[in-house]
Amino acid sequence: MTVEEIQAQWNAQYEAVVARMNAGAGAGLANPADIVGMTGMQQMQAMLDGKLPYPHIADTMDFSLVEIGEGRAIFQGQPQLKHYNPLGSVHGGWYATLLDSAVGCAVHTVMPAGRAYTTAELSVNIVRAASHKSGPLRAIGTVVHAGRQLATAEGRIVGADGKLYAHATTTCLVFEVPSK
Repeated sequence: MTVEEIQAQWNAQYEAVVARMNAGAGAGLANPADIVGMTGMQQMQAMLDGKLPYPHIADTMDFSLVEIGEGRAIFQGQPQLKHYNPLGSVHGGWYATLLDSAVGCAVHTVMPAGRAYTTAELSVNIVRAASHKSGPLRAIGTVVHAGRQLATAEGRIVGADGKLYAHATTTCLVFEVPSK
């Protein structure tokens, strides 16, 4: 496939997912009562299906979750001029937020019911400049280890041409969800 064909395929998937999520619950916060007894994978799938809301940060940063699997999450975004810093380049926070979402949601997919996580450490390396002309970029997060107290994951932002833009690692603290 050509780069243009891959971009078209990515954009079609992105538009379908975003339309489904907006037609469903839209942006917001899930009610804790609605996720009781659900695994992380079930929660993520319900969000993709529009049955649970997706987080507002997706609208703010112009990206979306597009695909999940066991220990894997893929987000797609395209930096906009509003994501630039005063130097005229994409702010490092855009890369970090996209990668934090991908690696965190990858960890989310392996959480059993009653368990949750929070990011304890995130390390990001930007290796290629992106711009509003880069086309769609994908952040692919993959779990490396998921234990009872810690989980680790790695992520990569790539273009449709396979070029690497940034990569990251995370360590997440895993804990029991407090009952009321």
